[in-house]
Amino acid sequence: MGRQPAQEGAGNTLAALKSIRATRPDGAPIYAILDNLSAHKGADIRRWAKKNKVDSCFTPTYASWANPIEAHFGPLRQFTIANSNHPNHTVQTRALHAYLRWRNANARHRAVLAAGRKERARIRCEKGIRWGGRPLATAV
Repeated sequence: MGRQPAQEGAGNTLAALKSIRATRPDGAPIYAILDNLSAHKGADIRRWAKKNKVDSCFTPTYASWANPIEAHFGPLRQFTIANSNHPNHTVQTRALHAYLRWRNANARHRAVLAAGRKERARIRCEKGIRWGGRPLATAV
């Protein structure tokens, strides 16, 4: 969504889910991939999600790499933070938002595709995952 609250909490999570739900007023089911932060699992959130056809899919503990959004963070760093010297957070935030606007307008741009492939390969290598999706056998 391109927004970062000052601090995470159940209220912010619920507000984000409501914002996402508003983008699909037709009532189609929505699947939200979330980490295991306790603020994502509150009773209010579960109750609202059930009523509004929003299914929370939690990534396994200590497996943030399983979240599909993680592959986008490498290119985000590469295009906005690497070799930069932003004088303050406001300027850095503007650069991040400019990248997100460009990224959304140029989703099939070859630089974006290459950066995404590079980041996915880095994650697979780091986690010992082959192209087939299974972890490499470790020597005993």
